[in-house]
Amino acid sequence: MYQTLIYQPILNTLTWLYSVMGDNLGFAIIVLTLLVRSILIPFTLPQMKSAKKMAALKPELDALKRKHGSDSKLLQQKTLELYQKNKINPAAGCLPFIAQFVVLIALYQVFMNTLGGNGMGEINSLFLWWDLKVKDSTYVLPVLAGVLQLITSVALLPAIENEPSKRDGTKEQKEDVAEMAQTMQQQMVFMMPIMTIIFSLQFPSGLALYWVITTAFSLVQQLIVSGPGGLALYWAKISKMFNKS
Repeated sequence: MYQTLIYQPILNTLTWLYSVMGDNLGFAIIVLTLLVRSILIPFTLPQMKSAKKMAALKPELDALKRKHGSDSKLLQQKTLELYQKNKINPAAGCLPFIAQFVVLIALYQVFMNTLGGNGMGEINSLFLWWDLKVKDSTYVLPVLAGVLQLITSVALLPAIENEPSKRDGTKEQKEDVAEMAQTMQQQMVFMMPIMTIIFSLQFPSGLALYWVITTAFSLVQQLIVSGPGGLALYWAKISKMFNKS
């Protein structure tokens, strides 16, 4: 079923795009990536909107934890009541995420097999100054993929996450939040871009091109649906630094 309904249609579409675009594999990969991500919008939008709503409820969730933290059953009950009141289903994003993941894995496999010489036979793999079948010796695509992942990771952070002084609670609780925010920042903001660069350096540059396009698409979608998030905070800090200098 996976091969028939997902993998083979993606491969056939890539083959068709390659032929209609003058045997240009780079443009075919870009268009196919944008096409697949556009088809997945009905799955990604509800998930992103739900995540935005849950992020907005974080202060209330924190208040519930402080109030009922010693009683896990009551805390769970109050949390569910809060979700119901705001019409949020925490499990609603699971199925869309699985659908996205399966399709994107198929897309990745198609590119890997294609760049490896399987599925499309002999192809012209030259695109601009890259040979999409081999690793990017210029490091442009891996670094660009990492930078886009960094910006996306920052945009996913709530704008207030790293400003614990603006949150409710005692001084000790604010300090705990600050420590947690710092840990999350290190994990989410820095580890993912580093891993993206490392992985992109190991695979053919065609995969790095795919990762650049799909991450750029995710970033634009994130900015449209949820706004700049943590980017606003970091941009304000950078602007303040330049103004001082």
